[in-house]
Order: sequence, then structure tokens, then C-alpha cells
Amino acid sequence: MTEIWSKVDMYLGSLLAPHDAALERALGTNHEAGLPAIDVPPLLGKFLDVMVRACGARRVLEIGTLGGYSTIRLARALPADGKVITLELEPRHAEIARGNLEAAGVLDRVEIRIGAALDSMRELHASGGGAFDVVFIDADKQSMPEYMELSLKMAHPGTVIIADNVVRDGKIVDQDTTDPHVRGVRRFLEMAANNPRLSVTAMPTVGVRGYDGFAVAVVLE
Repeated sequence: MTEIWSKVDMYLGSLLAPHDAALERALGTNHEAGLPAIDVPPLLGKFLDVMVRACGARRVLEIGTLGGYSTIRLARALPADGKVITLELEPRHAEIARGNLEAAGVLDRVEIRIGAALDSMRELHASGGGAFDVVFIDADKQSMPEYMELSLKMAHPGTVIIADNVVRDGKIVDQDTTDPHVRGVRRFLEMAANNPRLSVTAMPTVGVRGYDGFAVAVVLE
């Protein structure tokens, strides 16, 4: 089955989410720099694009920049006066991302904040800069519940929150797991499911990167 999963993924990706020179450059630069090969796949990148456009978003928060591939997807979907604030722990990753964003022509609508994401989110909240229309969570999984809590403090009714890597190759069903990543995802999902402010679902996915999935929630009030 894994062979057909990969073929379908590649077919749909090439048809619906094709790469251009800037996206290829970003992935190539990330690879040459030795960054972890954990950029979102093309179809999820296009899904982010579609969600930003569908929401009419102007302010986007991304938790986890890496080399900026998903940031490019998010920024391109915004209007000219829109803004992505993206949070990255590693200064070197942020430097690489900055170069990729500049080459893609979207650096003018992106702000990269370097440091622990929870600290950056608390600073954002304290600054009173306004609510975000879309939040994309794609950083360490242990902290996903805290990312959700802080995201809700900077949300408004209609804000869409997207969280990647929530299936963990099926490990998510193991309630006795000691894996901190899986435990973080399970806590995040349980918290989201029990929060009356949220309507949430999750979509398992299969493809060239195996078995995983993402969650999507909309803030109701």
C-alpha cells in the first residue's frame, strides 16, 4: 500500500500543488544546510494556502518556521497588507528562512521572531497586537497544549487553528505511551475536543511521508 500512497500523493501534489522556482529553491537550500527534512508536503502547503484565502485572513501566526517553506505558502495567500508572524527557536533556521522568504518575494509581509515559541507567544499576547485569523502549529509536540491555550487568547470567533503531525504513524491510539511527543498530541486533541469554544476535527493522511495527519479547529466564540 505504501507504494500506491506515494504515487497518489505525488500525482495530486504535482497536479494541485506544483512547485515553482522559489519553492524548489527553499527546499534545496534547506537540504543543503542540513535542516531536518520535515517541511510540510506540497498538498498540506497548498491546504494552508486555501485555508488562508477561504478565511480572508490578514494576520497569520505560524509556530515553527524551520526553513520557511510553509511560511512562503502562507504569505503568498495573504493580501498585500497581510502579515505572517512566524516563530522559530533556532537562529540559524531563521536566517535560512529569511533568505528563502526574500528570494520568494514575500519577506515584506513576514516577521520572524526568534526564541522559544511559548515566550514569543506570551510577548505577542501582552503586546495587544490584535487577534490572528489563522494559526498554524508545527513545532515541538510536547508543547502543543500550551500552544493551543495561548493561541485561543489571541483568537476571535472564526479564527482557524491548524495543527500538523497529530497521528504519529498511528501511535496516537496508545493511551499508555511514554513518548512525550505522542502524549503532547493526545493532550492537545483531548483539550480541543472538550473546549466549548472550538469545533474541531482531524484528518489522517497517507503519502510519501507515511501515516500521519492534521487537526483543524475553528473558534466559535
